[in-house]
Amino acid sequence: MFGDKGKGKVSRNGTNSVETLIGPRVVIRGDISFSGGLYVEGKIIGKVVADEGAAAVLTVAALGSVEGEVHAPVVVIAGQLHGDVHASERVELAANARVQGNIFYKVVEMAAGSMITGRLIHADVPMAQLTGPDSPVAASP
Repeated sequence: MFGDKGKGKVSRNGTNSVETLIGPRVVIRGDISFSGGLYVEGKIIGKVVADEGAAAVLTVAALGSVEGEVHAPVVVIAGQLHGDVHASERVELAANARVQGNIFYKVVEMAAGSMITGRLIHADVPMAQLTGPDSPVAASP
C-alpha cells in the first residue's frame, strides 16, 4: 500500500508521484500552494493547499510532519499531521500515521496502528448534520 510511492514512480492516476521534495532537514514556515506530487520528509508549519482543479498528491513521509490545514485531492500520511485534512478523492494512513484533526474524505484507507485524534467525516454528509453543540465544525459564537 505505502511502499510503492517512491520518488519517480507513477501513481494510480498516471501522474508522476513526486515533483517537489521537502527534505528531512528542511522546515518551512508559511502556506504552500502546489500541484502534482509533493513529498514531505521535513516539516511544514502552515497550510498546504493543492491548486484548484489540479491533479495533486500530498505525501507526508514517516519522519515528516505538517502543522496546519491540508486541502488536496489525495493525501497519504505516514508521519504526523496536526490540522484538518480535506481530501476530495482519497486519504491513505500508514501504520505510523498520527493525525490530530478532522479528516474530510471520500475514500479512506487505514493501516492497523494508525491514529486519529478527531473525526472522520465523509464528503457526502450534509453540513447540517455536522453542526450542533458537540460538533467540532460548529460555528463559534
